[in-house]
Parts: sequence; C-alpha cells; structure tokens
Amino acid sequence: MRINDPTAYRRCGELEAIEELVDVAGREVLELGCGAARMTRALATRFGAAHVTATEVDRIQLDKNLAIADLPGVTFRYGGAESIEDPDGTYDLVFMFKSLHHVPGQLMPRALAEIHRVLAPGGRLYVSEPVYWGEFNDLMRLINDEREVRQAAFSALRDAVDSGLFQVEREVFYEDEGVYADWEGFAARFIQVTHTALDFDEKRIAAIRAAFERHLTPDGARFLKPHRVDLLRRID
Repeated sequence: MRINDPTAYRRCGELEAIEELVDVAGREVLELGCGAARMTRALATRFGAAHVTATEVDRIQLDKNLAIADLPGVTFRYGGAESIEDPDGTYDLVFMFKSLHHVPGQLMPRALAEIHRVLAPGGRLYVSEPVYWGEFNDLMRLINDEREVRQAAFSALRDAVDSGLFQVEREVFYEDEGVYADWEGFAARFIQVTHTALDFDEKRIAAIRAAFERHLTPDGARFLKPHRVDLLRRID
C-alpha cells in the first residue's frame, strides 16, 4: 500500500472509480459519513444498490438528509464508524468517501474492526481519501491542515490489512477537477461548514482568500484534486 504515488494518477472522478472497481447493483450498502448525501444518491440511483444505509455524525447535516423525500431506497441515521448499529454480516459493500480521516485517531482501529464485523463474508470496503499533495492541498491546509489525520487513516488501513482483517484488491490514484466560480462559493463550500468548528479571524480569512484568488480566472478557479482509493476485501 502507498499513501501517494505521483506517477500513478489518472484523470477521472469518484463516480468513474466506483464504476470501474465495484458492482453496486442489487447490493446491501452502508455509507459511513455521508455528508450532504451526494454519493448516497449516486449509490442508490445511478448504481442501483438494493438499499443504502447512510450514517452521519453532523446532526445539522443529518436533519437536512432526513428531509430528503425522493430516495425511498435509503435510510439515513446518526452514527459513527466506530459503533455500527447492525448485526454481523449485514452488508455486501461499505463505502467511506473522504470520511475515514475524520474518525478520531484512537477509534480508527475499532472502526475498521466494526466494518469487518458488519460485512458479509467476502464483502468489500471502498475507502476514498484525499491525498496530501498538490496545489489544492496547499490551499486547503490553510483552512485545516490534515497531514496528521490523513497519515493516521492510511496507517489504520495498512494495519487492518497487516493484521488479517482485509486483503487489498485494488489501489487506485485519481485526480478530479474542482471548479469554483468565485471566493463566495469556495468559502461556502469549505469554510462555512457545520461538520468542523472553524473560528478564523479576519487576518486568516484574508490570507485564505488571497491564496484562492491567485488561482482565479474569468472561468473560475480550477484545481486538480488528488485522491487514493483502497478497495479491500473482508477476510473471513
């Protein structure tokens, strides 16, 4: 396993990566840390999961998700990866889209053990994590420097493989393009959030804005955002 490989990146998005790596159709799916449910919707509609259980620890976002009325094949509920309220062997697939590094470091091993428990024999864990590298990362670390938590997430995955819980089936590096029309849209997406307490003074906000606007063109600010996907199979 590699935390990064600058020579291995392909240009694609998360949806294309899922399409290549896993067959979601007709499967029982658990998504841990579903955020605003964008990927939840894709799993249920585009990819045809039999049912998606989507958990979130941000209660403000969860309330918004619970108000979604057009996803009958989805159950939203409160919960963290370290304590999954399901019987053993419930799910065929578990997804974590950029959420493992948000699990408290001391709870990551427990979270991966819980995922192993609720996966059916031969079930798969799909973990997508942002890579601490590149121009977009240089900007984002001014908001929240995630070097240590991303390293901890990678180490926890590697330890889960080394301990015999999982076997690596695929490891893929991809870059997708993020386009932000203006500072206001970028700030709404990454600074005015409910999942993380950010208390910035005017000086820090100004520094972040200046760094963002260095990339701004008449067509917006464009970034290539690096990610790593680890597809792991549950070892029985």
